[in-house]
Amino acid sequence: MSELLDKLKGVTQLPIFPLPLVLLPIEILPLHIFEPRYRQMLDDAQATNKMFGVHFFEPKEEFDTRPAVGSVGCVAEIREVQTMPDGRSNILTNGVVRYRLLDYVETDAPYLIGEMEFFEDDIEDAGEKLKVADKVFELFERIAKAAFKMSGSRGRFPEIERADPEPMSFLVTAAFNLDNERKYRLVEMTSTIKRLRNLRKILVQAADQMEASAEIHQISQTNGHSKKKIDL
Repeated sequence: MSELLDKLKGVTQLPIFPLPLVLLPIEILPLHIFEPRYRQMLDDAQATNKMFGVHFFEPKEEFDTRPAVGSVGCVAEIREVQTMPDGRSNILTNGVVRYRLLDYVETDAPYLIGEMEFFEDDIEDAGEKLKVADKVFELFERIAKAAFKMSGSRGRFPEIERADPEPMSFLVTAAFNLDNERKYRLVEMTSTIKRLRNLRKILVQAADQMEASAEIHQISQTNGHSKKKIDL
């Protein structure tokens, strides 16, 4: 059992906060809590393990009132709480580990409570994971350098730390403004290799576009003069 899963040892149920967004493990998520039922959820979570489930939910029909059983969410751990005089709160959370919603627990609480199964990625060939992770990291670094170039290359380019393949796949996913459906498909995968391969396809196109944009930006800063020809 990993250190992250160990945090949920003995936990089988958690409050659920349905939101039109996808939270990833390791991702930082600030939230504004204002509805009375979620104020109560926050109070109850703070009094216990400081955790609740963030579940992607965009109702497609008028009668859709709760996420589907079998769908995937991510445990959010409360890091900071700033409560206002009127009872609203600004909180800072971070994603811990994913869960699959097994069923709903009927209680007197005004918010949803789910029975959950917590999970991480499957065990896969370490060599293959590192191989595809290296390719993704190389593309990610190219994009970061292009973004630095577009910013005017002020200061010193920060060193990007490598992470293990699974957390790295979530860090890279969180760094891009992907639509919720695509992000959800990545988060529900249990194969690190498959997720990294999907990210590689996204990053190949993004890297080329960012580098071309950075080159055009640099030319514009020198009155359009460049020794390098760009094919557009």
